Amino acid sequence: MENLGMRNVLLWAVLAGILIFVNLLIFSKEQILENGDTLLLQLAPRDPRSLLQGDYMILRYTLAAKIGAGLNDSSSIDGKAVVQLDAHGVARFVRLHDPSQPLNADQRLLAFRARGGRIRLASDAYFFQEGREKHYRNARYGELRVAADGNAVLVGLRDGDGRVLGGDEQR
Repeated sequence: MENLGMRNVLLWAVLAGILIFVNLLIFSKEQILENGDTLLLQLAPRDPRSLLQGDYMILRYTLAAKIGAGLNDSSSIDGKAVVQLDAHGVARFVRLHDPSQPLNADQRLLAFRARGGRIRLASDAYFFQEGREKHYRNARYGELRVAADGNAVLVGLRDGDGRVLGGDEQR
């Protein structure tokens, strides 16, 4: 009987730990959304026939190829890139982050994950309501909110003129 009570306590402790962890992740993303800087990442050209798959769009960023060019194809690292923002907030790759080199006022850190030659920035998919794909066909930029440490959250898509896409279900 004592063993059963100890197992229940352990089960509840593990469950509480999981819930705390998940809530901390949600809180950190909410903080990025509320306090992060906005930057735009140019989307890479893609075959329009494979653009839409169900109710989401697969995203590829031109910046990812530039980051990947400075890494070994077999690199498996989590790193940060330094990006410079132009007058419209579009990010341009400057270099891989070296903590000994300070950032300029118009530069930001952007976290990335490299696995097997593939670079992942923020999110590589954008989900939307069923039947709304026509609103996103002209997407040219991913809009991200980025924290000072480089962690980013994808918040939307924009067209070539920087206009927010998606209409009434966005923001």
